Amino acid sequence: MNKKWMSIVTSLCFIFFVDQMIKAFFLEGFRWKGEFFSLILTYNKGVAFSMFAFLEEYLKYIQLLLVGGLGAYLLFHKEVLHLYALPIGIIAGAALSNIYDRFIHGGVVDYFFWHYGFEFAVFNFADVMIDFGVLLILYRSWKAPKEA
Repeated sequence: MNKKWMSIVTSLCFIFFVDQMIKAFFLEGFRWKGEFFSLILTYNKGVAFSMFAFLEEYLKYIQLLLVGGLGAYLLFHKEVLHLYALPIGIIAGAALSNIYDRFIHGGVVDYFFWHYGFEFAVFNFADVMIDFGVLLILYRSWKAPKEA
């Protein structure tokens, strides 16, 4: 296995494992109420801000197809891996962890609730890692040498 694929697999497994371990604390009963944010347990049946919750049971299969499609794309477009192996692994690990939640718990396990000044969405580590992975892709795209 070459270094780029190893980077994808390693980061995917690491993010998946860390996310599931954090979620296990909340599933076992951990809670905390703070002035600015609280650590609670909720199950998101949709995607960001509960969008597409109306898809119910079909949503997890649609997401699985999307992640699988991206994996197939990478098999045929290996040049993408040069700059984006790490962020692809991060995003894939986070996405698969959230999809796993849908199969095991019926919804994505969310726990970080910001409520100072305004009530924001409840989210989790995987959500943050997806955002981080996208930012890495954008940054590397911007910094990539332009080919003439």
